[in-house]
Amino acid sequence: MAKGSELKGRIKSVENTRKITRTLEMIATSKMKRSQDRVIAARPYARALADVISSLYSKDLEGDFPLLRQPKIVKNAAVLLLTSNRGMAGGFNANLIKEARALIARLEGEGTTVELHVSGRKGGGYFRYVARAMATSRTDIGDKPTASDAASLVDALMTQYAKGEIDAVYVVCAQYKSALSSPPVAERVLPVAPPASAAGQKNFLLFPDAGAILSELLPAYVRNAVYKALVETVAAEQAARRTAMKAATDNAGEMLNLLRRTYNRARQANITQEIAEIVGGAAALE
Repeated sequence: MAKGSELKGRIKSVENTRKITRTLEMIATSKMKRSQDRVIAARPYARALADVISSLYSKDLEGDFPLLRQPKIVKNAAVLLLTSNRGMAGGFNANLIKEARALIARLEGEGTTVELHVSGRKGGGYFRYVARAMATSRTDIGDKPTASDAASLVDALMTQYAKGEIDAVYVVCAQYKSALSSPPVAERVLPVAPPASAAGQKNFLLFPDAGAILSELLPAYVRNAVYKALVETVAAEQAARRTAMKAATDNAGEMLNLLRRTYNRARQANITQEIAEIVGGAAALE
């Protein structure tokens, strides 16, 4: 059995660890609430953009807008992986990386050349470790992503797509459903596919015409899709970190209870041994 001084040191260490994990849990809870608000705010705008494009879309416009071009064969594709810069979030980043690897393997298995773009220190670190070439690796986007951050990630890819240098763009991100459910998903953001509900261009009086409106809306739609992926991934990250830190705090509490019981038993055994020695010594003197 460990000595009393050693057990006291371990108890102190676990107490300090529990303070840290509890603080991180509280911080993650606060950040998760703000991240949820950004997700809730982003979703209606995304739906509104999709509805407008659905109303304006017609088959005749595909030839005029490169972002609507639907390649028959995807020879070159770009994969944008969104991960976090920090760990201590359980399997959050590992699951995203696993999803990206599965997507890359599927595309390459179909004969597609894949260009990998990574946002987040965890994703970039993994692919550097496995010696996978990355076209870009970003670590400058924090836990408060903006529309400008989304544009900086996808604008160059839209230009490549418009020039025909790539045939598809996928985003691997977390889909925030609730604090306990945020599965990794791979979404295709280019080419822009007309919503399934599109029934053709409606009989509206438009100024400017549908083409002029779409020329502005299509890039905005793609940027917003990436922005929505960013805010949902951040919300999922904070939820995962909160869950992981709560579990760590609970485990530290259980460990403290075990160590304290062990320490009390050891101290009681020492006291009993000292009493027995005193009694034995007194008996020897009689």
